[in-house]
Amino acid sequence: MNITPQPLMEPFRFAPKDGEVNGAAFSPTFRAFATLIVGGCTLWFYQLWSRGALGSGVSNGTGWFIAGLLLMAWTWWSIMVSRTRITPSGLHQRWVWDKSMAFDDLAYVRLIRVPGLSWLIAPRLYVRTLAGKFTVFYGATPQLMAEFERIGAELKAFRQF
Repeated sequence: MNITPQPLMEPFRFAPKDGEVNGAAFSPTFRAFATLIVGGCTLWFYQLWSRGALGSGVSNGTGWFIAGLLLMAWTWWSIMVSRTRITPSGLHQRWVWDKSMAFDDLAYVRLIRVPGLSWLIAPRLYVRTLAGKFTVFYGATPQLMAEFERIGAELKAFRQF
């Protein structure tokens, strides 16, 4: 059995154009669509509540409806303010929880988008670390899409697969 240690692999490095790329994670159309959905659900709740259709008290479902609306509102707000940033150190996104991934730990990336439907289905970069941890970064600007494609091409060439 050969137990000779393997030499350490050089970490992946990536330099975004202009030093840093920053942009909206979701398109204006996607944000408007999210606003329409959350606003419609809020209006529906108000109509049910004003007619007494929800009953009185938490035990009749009003509390669950409000809890669902609060979760939808928090997600909506996160969509509205979410920004993706690519720096020389890695990928970062403000979201429901802030997420980041260092470039030196990247093992695999894949740009996922539906051509022609980016306004409805948010383009995303699926990334996986050498340890198998994965996350998704959304991007809605042409600059982010170009950098996502560059990251994928350069990582593929670096990892040679």
